[in-house]
Amino acid sequence: MDRGPSTVGTVYDIQGFSVQDGPGIRTTVFLKGCPLRCPWCHSPESQRFHIQLSWQRSKCVGTQECGLCLDRCPKSAISAAGSEPVDPAGNDAAGGGAVATIDVDWSRCDDCGVCAEVCPAGALSMWGKRQTVQEVLERVVKDRPFFERSGGGVTISGGEPLSQADFTLALLAALKQAGLHTALDTTGYAPWAVVEETLPYTDLYLLDLKAVDPDAHRAATGVDNAPIFESARALAARGARMQVRIPLIPRFNDGRETVQEMGRFVSSLGPAVTVVQLLPYHAMGVSKWDRIRPQGPVFEAQTIPEDRVAGLKAVLEQWGLSVQVH
Repeated sequence: MDRGPSTVGTVYDIQGFSVQDGPGIRTTVFLKGCPLRCPWCHSPESQRFHIQLSWQRSKCVGTQECGLCLDRCPKSAISAAGSEPVDPAGNDAAGGGAVATIDVDWSRCDDCGVCAEVCPAGALSMWGKRQTVQEVLERVVKDRPFFERSGGGVTISGGEPLSQADFTLALLAALKQAGLHTALDTTGYAPWAVVEETLPYTDLYLLDLKAVDPDAHRAATGVDNAPIFESARALAARGARMQVRIPLIPRFNDGRETVQEMGRFVSSLGPAVTVVQLLPYHAMGVSKWDRIRPQGPVFEAQTIPEDRVAGLKAVLEQWGLSVQVH
């Protein structure tokens, strides 16, 4: 299959001045689609592979002032609703005034995007865009001065970017040809043959690990973690540089014994792992779940106290690992 500049993928965001996705100042390209279904996901818009409708009620100017979307939906999925408080700043939290807004019947919606085309306020919008490798490259190279001054580069993230393997491989190759540092933010959930193809074009892997116990991993994410461990071990054996990222989720993997298991596994990967990043759970993504078609239970919990996170960091450090909390 052709993996040149014309290769097309589904991108849902390109974020400049990113400082959390690898060394230096980076531009992160977020791809849609992920085989995992983590209920704590802070980017639920990344899970589905197709371009999808987002409905942000707080941005709606109301059916009396607008109402352009009501008659445009070919599936009759949009109807008038009652009055709702709206934050004039455009945040999801209710705040000032009230308008007669709309409802979206997600059982009818097919994500065609007709309503979003006529919405002047951006309350109805589309998550995702089909772009070629060349189009993405032209965008990210604009940030080259930031990369050169900071030792940064471009990170491909998701979703799971290896689920769009042809696009990811073509983009990585184009980035390397342009002389840019590359990082791949991945769960590792892909056939090793796919992961292996990324080796010549990837300077750093940001490998997400969620649980060692296969039953716990399958119950939470919906997939087996055996391919993930296979990818991690094979990357280490090939001398790939890795940063391991562990999302620290209350009542799932924040127990000392569970973190001990993670430390044991990560330490077995040897010097390939340059650092382990603990990512304590936050609820910043919860509001996004309300903006898209329901996809299952949404995980909500209190943030893990700093002293407890510090204790779990110490558990990992006992395995000789360099650990950061992000």
